[in-house]
Amino acid sequence: MDQDLAFASAKKLAARIKRRDISCLELLDLYLGRVQRHNPKLNAIVVTRIEAARKRAKALDRELRNGKHVGPLHGVPITVKESFDVEGLPTTWGMPSLASHVATRSALAVERLEAAGAIVFGKTNVPVMLADWQTFNPLYGTTNNPWDVSRTPGGSSGGAAAALAAGLTSLEMGSDIGASIRNPAHYCGVYGHKPTFDVCAPDGQNLPGVLHHKDIAVIGPMARHAEDLALALDIVAGPNEIHGRAWRIKLPRSKATQLKDFRIGVLLSAPTAEVDHSVQHVISNLAHAVARAGATVRDEVPAIDMAATHRAFIQLLRSATSTSLSDDGFHLARKAARHATLTTESYAQWMVLAQAMSHREWQAWNEIRLRVAAAWETYFTEYDVLLCPAAATTAFPHDQTKERWERMVSVNGRPQPSTTQMFWAGLSGMAYLPSTVAPAGFASDGLPVGVQIVAARYGDHTSIAFAEAMAKAFGGFVAPMGFR
Repeated sequence: MDQDLAFASAKKLAARIKRRDISCLELLDLYLGRVQRHNPKLNAIVVTRIEAARKRAKALDRELRNGKHVGPLHGVPITVKESFDVEGLPTTWGMPSLASHVATRSALAVERLEAAGAIVFGKTNVPVMLADWQTFNPLYGTTNNPWDVSRTPGGSSGGAAAALAAGLTSLEMGSDIGASIRNPAHYCGVYGHKPTFDVCAPDGQNLPGVLHHKDIAVIGPMARHAEDLALALDIVAGPNEIHGRAWRIKLPRSKATQLKDFRIGVLLSAPTAEVDHSVQHVISNLAHAVARAGATVRDEVPAIDMAATHRAFIQLLRSATSTSLSDDGFHLARKAARHATLTTESYAQWMVLAQAMSHREWQAWNEIRLRVAAAWETYFTEYDVLLCPAAATTAFPHDQTKERWERMVSVNGRPQPSTTQMFWAGLSGMAYLPSTVAPAGFASDGLPVGVQIVAARYGDHTSIAFAEAMAKAFGGFVAPMGFR
């Protein structure tokens, strides 16, 4: 019974609490017990506030006894990514220089989750500056993948995905600029949703003292069940207090609810970023199964130059993240940019060019983005979703040597720079589109494969609805051995 509860959806847990099948405190203690047993081998949850969480659980139990129901997550224990401010807890982004920084107010998303009744009992691990598809840092160490502890859980929301897969928490909140929600969801076999840009206000998910919101970057939910993505998105979505003076958000619900209702495009690989056959095979099998269920499925993609789109994404991405450079780092980038060129396939050269670009150059890349976005708009008049990979391979072994672009992953027996697969992050991210990653099966190495489900701008509930329909038809999350 404890195991069934640990892996249940947040929505079902909230219903059990509301029916008084289990108390808020009992459920919290169940998860805390699992954290005590299983977290040492994973190092997924790195900060906790147990006393405060137990106090809140007791208060929520009292309110329920008195006939008061706070909201759709009443009494449900959750964790959030370390980069989100939680009042009274450190926010470090894995940086030793921020080890003593303690948040004085929770992030807006955390406040909204708590207002819906959630009990935030801890925070999950991240790479330094959220800048890796692995999760390790000098403060909290390395997080392991529950499917194989010798492998990465992904990044930068790696701790979040690992904690979900192992049944250590019921729901998570992550962030994504370069697949930081989607990549860990794929590697760990859970669900993740990258919302349409600016749908969820990211206030309080930033470096201390920084107010600006990065281009492309979003925050969004991660879960073990697709239905929880929609639930959490509805709770968190919307403007902050200032923008809320003038506008509200009402994301359209999906017109399609069953697999047979969907019009689907499929992209299995790309010359720009080849995908391993083992990953392609899982997504191809999914596409055929969906077609047999009655959906319209075609191997058709938007009319865009994939290679040019990838270059534009890296330029816009690394321009956005250049704000994190120190003055010395910026001057080094400007110096290196004098000898760099876009004509090569060197990620390192593309990066320094982006970090040192003028605003006029940025405007030119942004114009490319707008044309790509227009092509997507045309595409989604004929299709509801595009199915594609989230990454080139399944989770790879820990590799904490060298620079990211110097680390290699094996794709169809050939080495590929790990940064090349960022193409699959930028395909939707650069154009501000929503995309959901859902468990699609297992590769020949026994590791999970997630499919990335891309929808039209503000079509968040369409990509999530497809993930829900997939789960109903074929099954969804599977708990890794050793944690069931």
